[in-house]
Amino acid sequence: MTLDANIVIAYLNGDPIIEEFIKKSRSEGLLLFLPTVAESEVLSFSNWTPEERKATEQFLEENFTSITFDRSIARIAAEIRRTVKIKFPDAAIAATALFTKTPLLTRNLHDFQNVPDLQILSI
Repeated sequence: MTLDANIVIAYLNGDPIIEEFIKKSRSEGLLLFLPTVAESEVLSFSNWTPEERKATEQFLEENFTSITFDRSIARIAAEIRRTVKIKFPDAAIAATALFTKTPLLTRNLHDFQNVPDLQILSI
C-alpha cells in the first residue's frame, strides 16, 4: 500500500484510527510504501525541534519502505499531470502507487479521484 503524506501526518498527530491501521498492517506484514515526495511533505514542518525532526526521520525509516522518485515514476507522473491537471506532489504520489501496483491510502480523495487506474482507499 502507498501512503499519502496526510496519512503519516495524521499518525504523527496521534489519530487513533490511523495508528491502529498502521499497527495492524505492520503486524500482518503488509508493505507500506512512502514516496519520497510524501516524506518531503511530512518533514517540511518548520515548528519541530531538531530532536523531533530526527525522531520523525528515524520513525519513517523504521516503519515505511521509501520509494524514490525516479525516471519511471517521473514519466507516470508527467502523464497524470497532462491528463488530470493535479499538483506535482499529488501526481508523484499517485504515480508511485501506480508504479508499485498498490492502492493509495489518503484522506484527500478529491485530488486523486480522476487519476486513471488508481485504486484509492480512505480511512
